Amino acid sequence: MMIGIGTWVTGFAASFMLVAMIGAQNTMVLRQGIRRDHVGLVVIVCILSEILLITSGTAGVGLLAARHPLVMEVLAWAGAAYLLGYAAMSFRSAAKPRAMAVTGSGSARTVILAVLAATYLNPQTYLDTMVLLGNLANRFGDPGRWIFTAGAFAASAVWFVGLGFGARALSGPLGRPTTWRWIDTGVGVLMLGLAGKLVLAA
Repeated sequence: MMIGIGTWVTGFAASFMLVAMIGAQNTMVLRQGIRRDHVGLVVIVCILSEILLITSGTAGVGLLAARHPLVMEVLAWAGAAYLLGYAAMSFRSAAKPRAMAVTGSGSARTVILAVLAATYLNPQTYLDTMVLLGNLANRFGDPGRWIFTAGAFAASAVWFVGLGFGARALSGPLGRPTTWRWIDTGVGVLMLGLAGKLVLAA
């Protein structure tokens, strides 16, 4: 019983550390929360996406990719290119920050497509969620890997609910241009660091 709890906690901690990293998806959730624009829908899409990706990694897709160096190299370079582009956009936004509107303005379809793009067009997502978490999960064998995965699911749910609805509750101070100048600058620096890490690992 204690082993199962320890495995669950390990999965929770590993997933939480990865999902809490500032990136395209989290920035999207933060912005939607501040705008109070389909926050619940955004959170649900993110959680379901994490469940799909983590499950795929645990089921062996991540392990399969890790055993084929060419796949990993392509993902690494694609991820670096994506992160560099996102860093450039973040620095551009930081140079001309604007107040964030606190009223919803986008259609549900537009918001869903934007969240899916931020999630699935980022190769870093596959490297972290499928390959890294998948490999960690499979070290526990059966049924340990699924207990680990359940912990990872819980971490994703806690993070996205907290981020989305927390941003909604703090939409006033978080919506200020000065705040977003610091956020976008921080995101840009982090994306550059991650891109460099991927290039060095490729």
